[in-house]
Amino acid sequence: MATRFALSRLCITRSMDSTRGATRYFSDGKGRVLSEEERAAENVYIQERERLEKLKQKAEKEKAEKEKESAEKKTEGSHKD
Repeated sequence: MATRFALSRLCITRSMDSTRGATRYFSDGKGRVLSEEERAAENVYIQERERLEKLKQKAEKEKAEKEKESAEKKTEGSHKD
């Protein structure tokens, strides 16, 4: 229900903006109002930060797997003696 309301409100806001040529503004949750450009820049920054975090986690996971494999090889080598 809330989703339906938000979607209808968004459509109405977009149609009103296109008819009067106004800029839409968003709140950043701190009482400050962001313009569309600021909001877009913030979204790009957030997406980039999330992408870098995923890459960092992937690198850490791969490093842990390599360390585990090398530890297993050392263990196997000591059993052969």
